[in-house]
Amino acid sequence: MSEYFLTDDFLLQGKVARRLYHDHVKHLPIIDYHCHLAPNEIASNKQFNNLTDIWLRGDHYKWRAQRSLGVPEHLITGDAGDEEKFNAWAKVVPQTVRNPLFHWTHMELKNVFGIAEYLDEKNAASVYASCNELLKQPSHTTRSILESFRVEYVGTTDEPWDSLEHHQQLANENYKIRVSPSFRPDKVLMIGNTAAFFHNLGLLENSVGSSIKDLSSFLGALQERVDFFHGNGCRVSDHGLIQMPAKLEFSSALEAEFASFVTHRKGSFSDPDAFMGHVLLQLCRMYQAKGWVQQFHLGPIRNNNTRLNKKLGADSGFDSIGDFPQALQMSLFFDQLDQHDQLAKTVIYNINPSDNEVFATMLGNFNDGSVKGKMQFGSGWWFLDQKDGMERQLNALSNMGLISTFIGMITDSRSFLSFPRHEYFRRILCNLIGDEMEKGLLPNDEKWMGGILADISYHNAKEYFGL
Repeated sequence: MSEYFLTDDFLLQGKVARRLYHDHVKHLPIIDYHCHLAPNEIASNKQFNNLTDIWLRGDHYKWRAQRSLGVPEHLITGDAGDEEKFNAWAKVVPQTVRNPLFHWTHMELKNVFGIAEYLDEKNAASVYASCNELLKQPSHTTRSILESFRVEYVGTTDEPWDSLEHHQQLANENYKIRVSPSFRPDKVLMIGNTAAFFHNLGLLENSVGSSIKDLSSFLGALQERVDFFHGNGCRVSDHGLIQMPAKLEFSSALEAEFASFVTHRKGSFSDPDAFMGHVLLQLCRMYQAKGWVQQFHLGPIRNNNTRLNKKLGADSGFDSIGDFPQALQMSLFFDQLDQHDQLAKTVIYNINPSDNEVFATMLGNFNDGSVKGKMQFGSGWWFLDQKDGMERQLNALSNMGLISTFIGMITDSRSFLSFPRHEYFRRILCNLIGDEMEKGLLPNDEKWMGGILADISYHNAKEYFGL
């Protein structure tokens, strides 16, 4: 087979890019300020059963690719054995070329397990066995993996009613990596799905120990949970939405309707959009009062395949990029907060690359000189956390804003093996800047440019989140 492609200079196509990466960026710690790692698995220092358990379970990126290649569902999410599922994945890996999965797969095997060879059906058995042997060792528990990547900070994603007991355990242990919760109350904003809303409202009531009978008690419960999260180290919120809400007013008639709705727990609410807009505004005011950073992930269209979604559930690989208007609603929402000096530090993630310039320019409207990089155009997200998507985001931010204030990459992942994405981003970033230095488009000053790259990769996030 051909020479292995993951060399020390992978993605670094010029001498300057190589020096920038190896001398200024490579060894920096990682601040992963948004992910979906399970805090209980960090607290318990979990040891995974096998490579399928840590690598394939829950990875809808891989599942989508396998379905495209005709792999039957029982070998993906079904009742096949773990080794059988791994073999099914290994067999199709050679066909994922030019999809980021090809890069990620081999970076994860090399960086975590020391395997520097192409994965396919021929070596599947030996790879599976050698990785499983390592997963039995103390060197490959959840905490050991985080430490091996020099992770300094992990921002998990947590429901408002979470007990945060695992975060408390880690804090009480003075664990060397700061693992902090992020407040994500989306499930109690989605009032249009009546059954789900009442279920989640019940969870919120249980967490505060009191009934919610009207808008005031609902917002009071959310404030109580914000206070609880803040007391347990939370300094970040997160929301995953199609768009920022268009309606921000909530009339007295709607307040009365909401009180009746939550009292009788039946029927439907007449204006879900107004409810979301009003409650989200109140939440954002809470965040600003606490000095938090708020995050908004915008634009996906979810659960497209009704048949398979009913069978397999959400987050199973049936979501895609949406084409929703974004600019006007962002403007109105942020301006409403800014008018009263209640706009917190904000990170906006865009999933539709055609909106990159819209996002980059909109955020510039609300930088007010109070904080460096107050309004952040978040890193390439979901379908865009690959080479082209990252470069397009970096170019839009550079052209319409200031890349020097950028707070860099996140994994946004449920997998402990996803941390090579930070390396992937750093290599792409260094190659982009190094290429322009060699072309005479940027100063040929490696100390200067290297300092900016180090800021983007690590220091800016450390300052922005007050770490």
